[in-house]
Amino acid sequence: MTIATSSVRSGPNIPLVIACGCLIALISFGPRSAMGLFFQPMTEARDWSREIFALAIAIQNLVWGIGQPVAGMMADRYGTWKTMTIGAVLYATGLLLMIDADSAVALHVSAGVLIGLGIAFSSFSLVLAAFGRTVSPAQRSIAFGIGTASGSLGQFLFAPLGGALIANIGWQDTLLVFMGLVAFIPLFAIALRGKSDHSGAAVPASNQKLTEAVAEAFGTRGFILLTIGFFVCGFHVAFITVHLPPYIADLGLDPAWGATAIALIGLCNIVGSLASGYIGGRYSKPIFLSLIYLGRSITIFAFIMLPVTPVSVLVFSGVMGLLWLSTIPPTSGLVAVMFGPRYMATLFGFVFLSHQIGSFLGVWLGGKIYDETGSYDAIWWCGIVLGILAALIHLPIQEKPVPRLAAEPAQ
Repeated sequence: MTIATSSVRSGPNIPLVIACGCLIALISFGPRSAMGLFFQPMTEARDWSREIFALAIAIQNLVWGIGQPVAGMMADRYGTWKTMTIGAVLYATGLLLMIDADSAVALHVSAGVLIGLGIAFSSFSLVLAAFGRTVSPAQRSIAFGIGTASGSLGQFLFAPLGGALIANIGWQDTLLVFMGLVAFIPLFAIALRGKSDHSGAAVPASNQKLTEAVAEAFGTRGFILLTIGFFVCGFHVAFITVHLPPYIADLGLDPAWGATAIALIGLCNIVGSLASGYIGGRYSKPIFLSLIYLGRSITIFAFIMLPVTPVSVLVFSGVMGLLWLSTIPPTSGLVAVMFGPRYMATLFGFVFLSHQIGSFLGVWLGGKIYDETGSYDAIWWCGIVLGILAALIHLPIQEKPVPRLAAEPAQ
């Protein structure tokens, strides 16, 4: 489906915006999704427990979430390019310092705080917000799907790339390679420069202030439910990204299957994200989200109940990949439907904060429970229950504009 090329006030080149945004999503999400591959080599080299590394990635996810609303506000107020340039500098610095991290504190600052902030200020959330103010309302859902799929392509590419680099040049030099790639983000972000005042809405932007937009969102029941539900997405995704490779190795399979699993999840999520963007633009987004979360619970249940073999790993990764970030197009789409695109970076930032709180708990609890019990079983079952709850939470959400927008011409 071709993205519409109708001009906005500043006349952006929409195909260029889409292309550059997709490259940013790919680069920013790639190294982050490959963090699980550094789990074993770094813990063995530094003689750390699993909880130390897991806590660093948990901090990364939490800081990413806390930083996301701030990054959204900066992008809405000062522009996407400036915000992403700050993010790229923080991201690259974190990767560099992670190389020499020889203590738990150093790892938590570099891999946790700095990389977390770097991702927050350069992630696909800001890319989707830029798409939301650039393309037409009818094509936002598919644009969000394309942007999300690009992040998945980053996961697909960086998982085998990271695995191969670690095997051939070591984990330290692999982090240097990742740092060099992150340095390209500001260059691609030039095409996304702009802020919410430059919205391509067909009607003049309202005089609503940012604080008023936030208050309106948190006074809307559907927004609260959406935010709570997105917590579960973060819990699932972060736990699996970090702990699936060591889980597979613990069961006696070759560690290469861990990298293969993460890569396959990313590959299948390209399909899942594109399909999600298409489906979300035509059918009920809340019902679609409920089905996604229910599907995750069923998939996890089948995986842990059946013998884990290379075939079951591939099937699990493929199915989970289809359901992976397919939550993002309908979730971000619901934010745009309910509140319009003007402050979407900020509002989706708050929704994403909930996602990252879930990510923090998924990663950290995975490491802590394993260290205490020697098993991941409890955390897998927790993921199943949370998926069922998320499926129920999304059902009451109403896919319609808030009264302020309902009284205006459609944006």
